[in-house]
Amino acid sequence: QVQLVESGGGLVQAGGSLRLSCAASGRTFSSYAMGWFRQAPGKEREFVAAINSSGRSTYYADSVKGRFTISRDNAKNTVYLQMNSLKPEDTDVYYCAATTARGSRTYYHSNYNYWGQGTQVTVSS
Repeated sequence: QVQLVESGGGLVQAGGSLRLSCAASGRTFSSYAMGWFRQAPGKEREFVAAINSSGRSTYYADSVKGRFTISRDNAKNTVYLQMNSLKPEDTDVYYCAATTARGSRTYYHSNYNYWGQGTQVTVSS
Protein backbone atom coordinates (compact mmCIF):
# COMPACT_ATOMS: atom_id res chain seq x y z
CA GLN A 1 0.00 0.00 0.00
CA VAL A 2 1.27 3.46 -0.95
CA GLN A 3 -0.28 6.74 0.14
CA LEU A 4 0.53 9.87 -1.85
CA VAL A 5 0.17 13.51 -0.83
CA GLU A 6 0.79 16.34 -3.31
CA SER A 7 1.75 19.89 -2.42
CA GLY A 8 3.10 23.00 -4.08
CA GLY A 9 0.19 24.03 -6.25
CA GLY A 10 -1.06 27.59 -6.41
CA LEU A 11 -1.65 30.66 -8.53
CA VAL A 12 1.13 31.94 -10.79
CA GLN A 13 1.38 34.35 -13.69
CA ALA A 14 2.10 33.11 -17.19
CA GLY A 15 5.83 32.60 -17.64
CA GLY A 16 6.31 31.79 -13.98
CA SER A 17 7.36 28.61 -12.23
CA LEU A 18 6.03 26.19 -9.65
CA ARG A 19 7.45 23.06 -8.07
CA LEU A 20 5.07 20.30 -7.13
CA SER A 21 6.03 17.68 -4.58
CA CYS A 22 4.48 14.30 -3.90
CA ALA A 23 5.35 12.60 -0.63
CA ALA A 24 4.81 8.85 -0.44
CA SER A 25 4.33 6.64 2.58
CA GLY A 26 5.49 3.06 2.71
CA ARG A 27 8.81 1.28 2.44
CA THR A 28 8.39 0.24 -1.20
CA PHE A 29 8.42 3.68 -2.85
CA SER A 30 11.65 2.96 -4.71
CA SER A 31 10.09 -0.04 -6.43
CA TYR A 32 7.41 2.04 -8.18
CA ALA A 33 7.57 4.18 -11.25
CA MET A 34 5.90 7.53 -10.59
CA GLY A 35 3.83 9.76 -12.79
CA TRP A 36 2.19 13.14 -12.88
CA PHE A 37 -1.17 13.62 -14.56
CA ARG A 38 -3.52 16.58 -14.84
CA GLN A 39 -7.22 16.92 -15.27
CA ALA A 40 -9.68 19.70 -15.95
CA PRO A 41 -13.37 19.40 -15.05
CA GLY A 42 -15.20 17.24 -17.56
CA LYS A 43 -12.02 16.13 -19.29
CA GLU A 44 -10.03 12.92 -19.24
CA ARG A 45 -6.99 12.69 -17.01
CA GLU A 46 -3.95 13.63 -19.12
CA PHE A 47 -0.42 12.28 -18.88
CA VAL A 48 2.20 14.90 -18.02
CA ALA A 49 5.41 13.08 -17.04
CA ALA A 50 6.73 9.84 -15.57
CA ILE A 51 9.95 8.58 -14.06
CA ASN A 52 11.13 5.03 -13.56
CA SER A 53 11.88 3.52 -10.17
CA SER A 54 15.61 4.39 -10.21
CA GLY A 55 15.11 7.87 -11.63
CA ARG A 56 17.30 7.16 -14.65
CA SER A 57 14.51 7.27 -17.23
CA THR A 58 11.98 10.04 -17.69
CA TYR A 59 9.07 10.52 -20.06
CA TYR A 60 7.13 13.66 -20.98
CA ALA A 61 4.04 14.68 -22.85
CA ASP A 62 4.89 16.76 -25.92
CA SER A 63 2.95 19.70 -24.48
CA VAL A 64 5.34 20.04 -21.51
CA LYS A 65 8.63 18.80 -22.97
CA GLY A 66 11.39 21.34 -22.39
CA ARG A 67 9.37 23.21 -19.75
CA PHE A 68 8.68 20.60 -17.05
CA THR A 69 11.14 18.32 -15.27
CA ILE A 70 10.25 15.27 -13.21
CA SER A 71 12.66 13.96 -10.59
CA ARG A 72 12.62 11.79 -7.50
CA ASP A 73 14.50 11.34 -4.25
CA ASN A 74 14.07 7.76 -3.09
CA ALA A 75 15.75 8.52 0.24
CA LYS A 76 12.96 11.04 0.94
CA ASN A 77 10.15 9.03 -0.69
CA THR A 78 9.32 12.07 -2.79
CA VAL A 79 8.77 12.82 -6.46
CA TYR A 80 8.88 16.35 -7.87
CA LEU A 81 7.57 18.19 -10.89
CA GLN A 82 9.40 21.41 -11.69
CA MET A 83 7.22 23.51 -13.98
CA ASN A 84 8.79 26.46 -15.79
CA SER A 85 7.47 28.84 -18.46
CA LEU A 86 3.94 28.12 -17.35
CA LYS A 87 1.07 28.88 -19.69
CA PRO A 88 -2.64 29.47 -18.98
CA GLU A 89 -3.39 26.13 -20.65
CA ASP A 90 -1.38 24.39 -17.91
CA THR A 91 -4.18 25.28 -15.48
CA ASP A 92 -5.51 22.02 -14.05
CA VAL A 93 -5.60 19.81 -11.00
CA TYR A 94 -2.33 17.89 -10.91
CA TYR A 95 -2.15 14.35 -9.53
CA CYS A 96 0.80 12.15 -8.72
CA ALA A 97 0.49 8.40 -9.01
CA ALA A 98 2.48 5.22 -8.50
CA THR A 99 2.64 2.25 -10.82
CA THR A 100 4.34 -1.09 -11.28
CA ALA A 101 4.19 -0.54 -15.04
CA ARG A 102 7.33 0.16 -17.04
CA GLY A 103 8.29 2.15 -20.10
CA SER A 104 5.54 3.44 -22.36
CA ARG A 105 2.88 1.80 -20.19
CA THR A 106 3.49 4.64 -17.71
CA TYR A 107 1.77 7.03 -20.14
CA TYR A 108 -1.67 5.57 -19.34
CA HIS A 109 -3.55 6.47 -16.17
CA SER A 110 -5.32 3.09 -16.15
CA ASN A 111 -1.97 1.42 -15.40
CA TYR A 112 -1.47 3.27 -12.12
CA ASN A 113 -2.15 1.60 -8.79
CA TYR A 114 -2.17 4.50 -6.33
CA TRP A 115 -3.18 8.17 -6.61
CA GLY A 116 -2.85 11.32 -4.57
CA GLN A 117 -5.71 13.70 -3.90
CA GLY A 118 -4.52 16.34 -6.37
CA THR A 119 -3.27 19.91 -6.14
CA GLN A 120 -4.64 22.88 -8.09
CA VAL A 121 -2.37 24.81 -10.43
CA THR A 122 -3.76 28.04 -11.87
CA VAL A 123 -1.83 30.09 -14.41
CA SER A 124 -3.14 33.57 -15.07
CA SER A 125 -2.58 35.39 -18.35
